[in-house]
Amino acid sequence: MHSKKIEVSNELQRNMKSRHLFMISIGGVIGTGLFLNSGHIINEAGPGGAVLAYLVVGFLMYLVMLCLGELTVSMPVTGSFQAYATKYIGPGTGFTVGWMYWLNWAVTVSVEFTASGLLMQRWFPDIPVWVWCAIFGTSLFIINSLSTRSFAETEFWFSSIKIVTILLFIIIGAGIIFGFLDTHGAKNPVQSVSTIMNNGGLFPNGFSSVFFAMIGVVFSFQGTELIGIAAGESENPHREIPRAIKNTVWRTVFFYVISMLILVSLVSWKKAGSVDSPFVYVFDNVGIPYAADVMNFVILTAVLSVANSGLYASTRMLWAMSLEGFAGKSFSKLSQKGVPLRALSVTFLVACLSLLTSFIAANTVFLILVSIAGLAGITVWMLTALSQLNFRKAYIAEGNDINQLNFRTPLYPIVPITCFVLCLVVIVSMAFVDSLRAALYCGLPFAIGCYAYYYLRIHKKIDKEKDTIILKRSSGE
Repeated sequence: MHSKKIEVSNELQRNMKSRHLFMISIGGVIGTGLFLNSGHIINEAGPGGAVLAYLVVGFLMYLVMLCLGELTVSMPVTGSFQAYATKYIGPGTGFTVGWMYWLNWAVTVSVEFTASGLLMQRWFPDIPVWVWCAIFGTSLFIINSLSTRSFAETEFWFSSIKIVTILLFIIIGAGIIFGFLDTHGAKNPVQSVSTIMNNGGLFPNGFSSVFFAMIGVVFSFQGTELIGIAAGESENPHREIPRAIKNTVWRTVFFYVISMLILVSLVSWKKAGSVDSPFVYVFDNVGIPYAADVMNFVILTAVLSVANSGLYASTRMLWAMSLEGFAGKSFSKLSQKGVPLRALSVTFLVACLSLLTSFIAANTVFLILVSIAGLAGITVWMLTALSQLNFRKAYIAEGNDINQLNFRTPLYPIVPITCFVLCLVVIVSMAFVDSLRAALYCGLPFAIGCYAYYYLRIHKKIDKEKDTIILKRSSGE
């Protein structure tokens, strides 16, 4: 039943445990989108709108994970959605989404390197940003090159710091709201219902602002699909992936929604847009020593966590594409530790070049790269839903019993269709948001270019190689 490609993927070390899968997935979601951008979301959508935006997008993420779960448990291969798109939508689509996703994370890694350097300047203002970029970048490269286990353990601890911080925030915030903690004289720290209603209400900027805030929240939730990338290196994917998916979804929604409820209760929607981090504001009110420094450290770990995961994800995607013939065959070679070192090196090099363009061509080359990357995440979500829809059709058409699936997407075909439509709505809506419009202007031509390149070059090359193999077999070689 399994193709040769799936057998080859088993050469990667299957030594990720369930705790690693869970932390990798949740670590890719909980980051600066929550710690920093949540203030902007509250300011834009209002207290009620911010909570509603996170609830709706959390629901969309749940649909994506349900679709990805059925595919990943049935075919736990590294490359995940790229391999599924190739098989159940078309090789041109698989080629395009693979390269878009690879570029997405390679560029994201460079952005996170820059952010880490800027964060370090709070403590070491005389040291240039590029020095910290070099230190953190080299460190993460070494960690990823050692073994899959070293990456997974590093990500586990990065994510643990973030989760502990959010739990402490929820406990402290609840203590302030219910009067258990002293706010050291802060005047009216809790936003009562009457205060909120007299200050513009739940939707002070209108209900339409909630919709546009949702688009921003979508990008905060992206990263959960990393569990699909890691599936090919997990010890027992059939048992661990369903468990990790369920835990990731409800805990992520819990962390985000409860955190937002506390934030809108303690921070005015007007003030939320003017503070560096609403989390720092709350910690300051309760008198935690060096609250800003503590959060700066937490945000630094969040940034490095995303860079670590991004370097891993893009490397595995490039490796998987090389097996398909979508990238150079040399990228499929593994080190003695089972790490695709050549794919890692090239990915790291591209991330460094992207980092360089952020300094010397920020308004041209770097803007184009970031714009293309911005479209990739939601495109992966949409195509995952379509892949699952087609997979189930093919599975039934082959005479298989769906009860034999270890993980089934419920309410088929409602779930994948709803997921696909919602993702498509988000993509179309990007045209109406000034800060996201460039993603369509640059991302769509890039996608069209990938399709064209595949059918003009790659498709013919693969067909030629197949003909050569057939010719050799027919001649008895």
